Amino acid sequence: MNCIIVDDEPLARKAIQKLIYQTENLEVVGSFNGVEATKAFLATNPVDLIFLDIQMPGVNGIEFARTIPRDTLVIFTTAFHEFASESYEVDAIDYLIKPVKLERFQKAVEKAGTYCKLFHTEQTKSNIETITTDYIFVKSERRIFKVHFSDILYIEGLKDYVIIYLLNQKVITLMNIKTIHELLPKSSFVRVSKSYIINVNNIDSVDNNTVYIRESEIPIGNIYRDYFFNEFVTRKILSK
Repeated sequence: MNCIIVDDEPLARKAIQKLIYQTENLEVVGSFNGVEATKAFLATNPVDLIFLDIQMPGVNGIEFARTIPRDTLVIFTTAFHEFASESYEVDAIDYLIKPVKLERFQKAVEKAGTYCKLFHTEQTKSNIETITTDYIFVKSERRIFKVHFSDILYIEGLKDYVIIYLLNQKVITLMNIKTIHELLPKSSFVRVSKSYIINVNNIDSVDNNTVYIRESEIPIGNIYRDYFFNEFVTRKILSK
């Protein structure tokens, strides 16, 4: 994948560039200190991935992310935790807190690589083939997978794709998250942000901003928080 770095701090750009040099299949094709120069570059150069700071002079990173080409992926790099939930509302691949550790950086890049391959591979439209009370059949990678509802941990959406995370594997299909949400049992599945649907039966714990399922931390979006807690959490809390 080719990538660019957008950050108003020179040391921060150098730090990300160093991580890129230590990561396979990733090539830097530009480094910019603000949005305007980035826009000019993107107008004539296709880019697979942007490492994007959030707090910058003028237009901030989240506002800018809403305007980038649909097939360009974004990983936010920031020193602030409080923008995490909002970042997923603009289809960010990941949200990295500075200083970024190599292992965490490479995990985010690996995820971006998965989506990049999908965007550059011609596919026939994949969707839900069959729905029953206990499972669905899902088209993916020229196969049809039987997916039991009880095995679904959560579902992540990005642009026109969803990843269904199961107990022992994941299934990627060409479908938007709104469509698959409408097909799932409402008693077990709830949308907690623009990008995530969770199976409430597989929740390990929650706090005000995050749902924890196994090793995954799933952000709760502001506009989904009240419904999630009122319908699926508060009523279930044991009290004396």
